[in-house]
Amino acid sequence: LEEAGGAVYLSKLSQNIPSAANIEYHAKIILEKQILRGLITSAHEIAKNAYEGSADAFDILDDAERRIFDITESHLTKSYQGMDRAVREAMEYIETIHSSTQQRFSVPTGFYELDEILGGLQKSDLIILAARPSIGKTALALSIARNAAIDHKVPVGIFSLEMATMQLIIRMICAEARINAHLVRTGKLPHSEGPKLSKTVHKLTDAPIYVDDTPSSTVLEIRAKARRLKSEKGIGLIIIDYLQLMTGPANAETREREISHISRSLKALAKELNIPVMALAQLNRAVESRSDKRPQLSDLRESGSIEQDADVVMFLNRPEYYGIEKDENGESLEGVAEVIVGKQRNGPTGMVKLAFVKEYARFENLAHARQLEEFASMPADEDII
Repeated sequence: LEEAGGAVYLSKLSQNIPSAANIEYHAKIILEKQILRGLITSAHEIAKNAYEGSADAFDILDDAERRIFDITESHLTKSYQGMDRAVREAMEYIETIHSSTQQRFSVPTGFYELDEILGGLQKSDLIILAARPSIGKTALALSIARNAAIDHKVPVGIFSLEMATMQLIIRMICAEARINAHLVRTGKLPHSEGPKLSKTVHKLTDAPIYVDDTPSSTVLEIRAKARRLKSEKGIGLIIIDYLQLMTGPANAETREREISHISRSLKALAKELNIPVMALAQLNRAVESRSDKRPQLSDLRESGSIEQDADVVMFLNRPEYYGIEKDENGESLEGVAEVIVGKQRNGPTGMVKLAFVKEYARFENLAHARQLEEFASMPADEDII
């Protein structure tokens, strides 16, 4: 005993034996060392790719950001599944979706007939909303963002490459309060509209909507910011306004290849974050040269890959914009907008009609809008004899 260090040494040994009381502390040390090993490995790979220089610099940067982010968030989780587990989870999903609200599996647009066709905006889907300029695609996207965030409590991230945050928020306030946007912009809003404005500001202040208005954003920048928003704010929907204003890799030989890279990257982002990504897109002028002004898939500007990569392609059309006052049945088309689902990878196509209130830049369910019109046209009590 004395040769081993005596009773004093044995006493010290007993004090240094790890106990269950410190298990969390020791587990943390192991985890930290594992993370550091992962960082070392990733750093070597990043340096190797950078030295070789065979890939585009922005692709290398995107890969580096993804590697570090993966270590931070999930730390080397298994990326594949066997069929036994995958089939079991698929059956659980099918059973649950038939016994639960739609929102658990998709983001409702808030437009009933559109949600009937789409089943809401599905997770991991890339949705393209396309139209000619001034038809109202930004207004429709903001309406969907509003419905998701306020009515269904789904946090929404908006990347606005065309309009400043201030402009977007003013449009949302006017649409929500049903206030004439032109009067607001020109400083001619009547004082009587003040209470509606105050009430709306309070409602929108609490809405989980996050706007980034960085112009000419690269697809790399948007993907990196989207990952952060998902991590920090738990966003369930991304809206990008609009796709053709994004910048792709510098080595893209043509604009078509650049757009192809962007659309593929957005689809990959939707799948990576497991949330719907809605990208607005401009249509070419071909639609205006036809007698039938309804857009077609061939009208997508600059790249057929947008159609290929998208899970859903929707077109927005307002017949009255082209001077068409009545439909084929003689019904008035004043204030009527058409949302044409031209492609849906996992569902039907079709068309739904919405109400567009131009002075508010607001979209509504058509039946609801007509009920409001009927109510507004009813005589007041003092007018009834």
